[in-house]
Amino acid sequence: MTIRVAVAGATGKMGRLALELIEASDDLELHAALDSRSSLDEMLGADVALDVTHPAASAGIVEFATGAGIPIVVGTSGWSHDRIAEIAEFMRGHDDAGAVLFIPNFSVGSVLGTAFAALAARFFDAIEIVEAHHAGKVDSPSGTAVRTAELIGGARGDAGPVSAPHADQRARGQLVSGVPVHSLRLAGVLAEQRVILGGDGETLTISHSTVSASAYEQGILLALRRAPEASGVVVGLDALLDLGLPGTTA
Repeated sequence: MTIRVAVAGATGKMGRLALELIEASDDLELHAALDSRSSLDEMLGADVALDVTHPAASAGIVEFATGAGIPIVVGTSGWSHDRIAEIAEFMRGHDDAGAVLFIPNFSVGSVLGTAFAALAARFFDAIEIVEAHHAGKVDSPSGTAVRTAELIGGARGDAGPVSAPHADQRARGQLVSGVPVHSLRLAGVLAEQRVILGGDGETLTISHSTVSASAYEQGILLALRRAPEASGVVVGLDALLDLGLPGTTA
């Protein structure tokens, strides 16, 4: 079965990568390549849509796709927990809506780093995140850092909130689920994340660096292939992988 894909944001870096992957694939076919001047109606008839646009445009694209019954993979950053919850609430009242897969990061290595951090979060009270991206990234913190912080907060359970002294000072970063997140935007960087966990007499650092956009290829293909059979709202590539860790599903 060939899956017809509509790519929104086709002229951007991630969009161009997606087009190359679709062209090289035996089971994917390009249905439409949309840029900022395209009509969203061009998505109609696709088996799945991919949104790799801009935070300001993403909401309208997701709304159109769900209303048209087209499953959509959202690789655009800027979607907070509350905004995703609003989409999930809408989906519960519309059985004919297409599934929405929010994928903050298509890198399998990054997803593993986030999962490891959540696994370790129960054993350390001091936890902070430092993320760095290229200077052209318009949102901060990154979607990956937000996802990591949310999973850390959720994993701690009865352990209570993370210890974050002097969090009222701006230099201490932005609190996400109680975890301080520090964002760097620098030339010469593609994407990096470090989760530093501190305990008595020791620290644990879980670090991931993306050195090439090829790191995203496996995740993009997996999400596009799984989206037509998905339902409701799915968050994170980890939901599509069997990581073999507590709290993860395949």
